[in-house]
Amino acid sequence: MMTEMTPLFRGGELSGERGRNRVVIEGVQPQVDCGRFPIKRTAGEAVVVEADVFGDGHDAVSCHLLYRAEADSEWQTSAMRLVGNDRWRGEFSVPQLGIYFYTLEAWIDAFQTWRRDFLKRLQAGQDVGVELLIGAALISGAAARASGADAERLRQWAADLRSDSPHREELAVDEELARLALAYPDRSFATRYSKELAVTVDRKQARFSAWYEVFPRSCSSEPGRHGTFRDCEAFLPYVAGMGFDVLYLPPIHPIGRTFRKGRNNATEAAPDDVGSPWAIGSEEGGHKAIHPQLGTMQDFERFVAKAREHELEIALDLAFQCTPDHPYVKEHPEWFRQRPDGTIQYAENPPKKYQDIYPLDFETEDWKALWEELSSVVCFWINKGIRIFRVDNPHTKAFPFWEWLIGSIKATNPEVIFLSEAFTRPKVMYRLAKLGFTQSYTYFTWRNTKQELTDYFTELTQSAVREFFRPNLWPNTPDILPEYLQFGGRPAFMTRLILAATLGASYGIYGPAFELTENEPRQPGSEEYLNSEKYEIKHRNLASPWSLSDFITRVNQIRRENPALHGDWSLAFHHVDNEMLLCYSKTTADLSNVILVVVNLDSGHKHSGWVTFDLHKFDLDPEHPYQVHDLLSDSRYFWQGNRNYVELDPAVSPAHIFRIRKKVRTERDFDYFL
Repeated sequence: MMTEMTPLFRGGELSGERGRNRVVIEGVQPQVDCGRFPIKRTAGEAVVVEADVFGDGHDAVSCHLLYRAEADSEWQTSAMRLVGNDRWRGEFSVPQLGIYFYTLEAWIDAFQTWRRDFLKRLQAGQDVGVELLIGAALISGAAARASGADAERLRQWAADLRSDSPHREELAVDEELARLALAYPDRSFATRYSKELAVTVDRKQARFSAWYEVFPRSCSSEPGRHGTFRDCEAFLPYVAGMGFDVLYLPPIHPIGRTFRKGRNNATEAAPDDVGSPWAIGSEEGGHKAIHPQLGTMQDFERFVAKAREHELEIALDLAFQCTPDHPYVKEHPEWFRQRPDGTIQYAENPPKKYQDIYPLDFETEDWKALWEELSSVVCFWINKGIRIFRVDNPHTKAFPFWEWLIGSIKATNPEVIFLSEAFTRPKVMYRLAKLGFTQSYTYFTWRNTKQELTDYFTELTQSAVREFFRPNLWPNTPDILPEYLQFGGRPAFMTRLILAATLGASYGIYGPAFELTENEPRQPGSEEYLNSEKYEIKHRNLASPWSLSDFITRVNQIRRENPALHGDWSLAFHHVDNEMLLCYSKTTADLSNVILVVVNLDSGHKHSGWVTFDLHKFDLDPEHPYQVHDLLSDSRYFWQGNRNYVELDPAVSPAHIFRIRKKVRTERDFDYFL
């Protein structure tokens, strides 16, 4: 089999069989950076592949898609079809977790060429005696490549074409026999695409998930008392009841005391200040230890098991940084950057200084030992039942490290999910996703206008970015209280929740701050919370009548019940003649589930407008009415045509989440909406 490579000949020397290789394969998609990185899918999804495939002259071309799981040595094949202008398309499914490979193979198909031209000659009334003999020879070749009953049928067919039978012409164009011959083509001079492209296959939660972030130390039922994992167990029904499936915990490790930050990030801590969970390491241990006030390792393992009973999966924060008190500082000072005065370089973002954090030095000469130790941290928590990690600031660590770490972990634990918390430059975020991060934080938090949201999510879901970058949308985090939430009141929180939960198949909130609509910044112009939970224990009234917990529960129920919201790629935006109204849809491939969302982006005022969309995209008849069922309010409206009126008052509800139901008539002439 010949592989397409360049240059074909060097120094005028002619050798081998590649000069008889007549088919070109180019423009293969999907692939990331010319095949340098794998594309991403979840188990059960299809990989649709397209390529430009053509040969010289007018001979017919055949093309097959080749694919295999990493552990398999044999390729499976799937015939590709011509979709126009020498563009071919094929697909295969990826049912198992892990790595798959795919490539293409194409060849000049002599039998197909013969049959096409034979039919033309028959229609023109030409003598086809010689062509019958040519066809017989081609069919005999197919018989030699076949076996068993197929080989016998092909041999008989070839003999019939060589005979004096008056039915030879009719036999020559037999459809069933033609399909049989095409199943055994001559690939002697086939072109094999020069690359084997890869697919990383993750579990469904990589594509569709709802995250809830909580500080375990704030889960105590008593004000002022440090929460424990046992306290967190009582919190599980609350989170599960709202419909979340991932409960994310900030770091649960011992917190250092040297340069500990006080409340509101004060540089001087009071004796009773608890410090930041991201200041990891003390005399009680480092990244493989539990903060003593949270409980024991046995308490943690019990908590993980209890969460599973509530269909919740625990995600841990993976923050590769140390306090001056971390055991690594004493045991491995070479893993940190030394300053000329003999001190260790602490974290800085001038003029800000973070004296309580020592970054790891990924340029250390002892980098191999550092990498191995950090990998052992991940393996340690995997052995404790953790399969999801939210990675803190991965863009401040070496790119090669992440590619190695994630690749080696997923080689033995393909179900593990890594969420990249990299609020940084777009190309850096995308590079981290290419290197293996399963999901990524996004700029959604700061995209507020209709144009900003449309442009950004079109890029994420309709461009090549979608092949490697899976967005996870967060309206707020412990680090970020966006301006929109600071000034928009309760409707603003509802608006951002609906956008996050329906624009993205994966989203998360930092709670209970979100459902209790906490929105006071530390100072004007700041995105830091006043009295931030990063530096103190919080005690909240989860039963507050102002809580959005019921609203969140309803939105998560809508997400679960509607498969159209389980993916991102079907997202399409639709015209509304009001800049404060955003309209978009998501659908299943068979259009059995069509969701249309209209959101009022102005949290302070009522807005109305006319929504316009293409009825044919939803398989709707312009001559008949259809029902739009608002899944938030349970209201139902009858629309007709492609232009319809909407009005949204944020004081009542900032959005419609419509399920479009078309009329179906039964055998008894009874109409209902499906």
